[in-house]
Amino acid sequence: MDQYKLRRCIAENPDSKLRDIVTELLYDDIISLRITPGAKLNVNQLAASLGISRTPVAEAISKLTERGFIINRPGQSGSFVLDLSLSDMISLYRVRSAIESEAAALCAHAADDDIVRELSILAEAFKDSVIRRDTQGMKETDMPFHKLIIKSCGNPYIVQSYEVIVPKLTMYQSSMLEFVGNADNMENPWIPSVTFNHTAVASAVRMRMPELARQAMVDHVTTSLNFTTISGQNTNPFESIRP
Repeated sequence: MDQYKLRRCIAENPDSKLRDIVTELLYDDIISLRITPGAKLNVNQLAASLGISRTPVAEAISKLTERGFIINRPGQSGSFVLDLSLSDMISLYRVRSAIESEAAALCAHAADDDIVRELSILAEAFKDSVIRRDTQGMKETDMPFHKLIIKSCGNPYIVQSYEVIVPKLTMYQSSMLEFVGNADNMENPWIPSVTFNHTAVASAVRMRMPELARQAMVDHVTTSLNFTTISGQNTNPFESIRP
């Protein structure tokens, strides 16, 4: 964790409690995989890296334990970042497919021209990042693309449902993009689909074809899951991003 980022957050949020700011910084590091899934958290080390006392760090860990992103393991001391697993990803992506495919169909029906243009820009930028294996570029355009579709679908219940899964979904998406950025995974047979999935969804929305947008999103979610599965090369794909 970065003490300079902490100082900036404190300056921008002078009325916020330190424990709350640390909670959000730790949360951001977890869902973006800057702190790897399964990692053991050391309160003293985290406090030292931020230049603060142990107390707000311990309180932040407690809060994120309540939210399910940090766990305690039976028979082991300390706190650990929530791990990722293929079986859990499959369950999550089934829900994701249902929510996002419906949102894409509604977006194709209701999104205004500004939204359509923004989706197209994000889709093209994502495609270019995949081709260049620019992991940071992919992260900057992937979830914003999906969140814009959710935001623009016009159904508040879809928006609320998505908010429940988006933190953990971000963790899985970040891991998948790490696999995409790995040169060895360029042999993955699903890489062409990963490259063009966003543009397929954006094109369907632009053409105002709800059912095509729905199917394009289903195909996209399926491709993401298949790509991650094969990235494991017959082993657990998330082993490579663990400490």
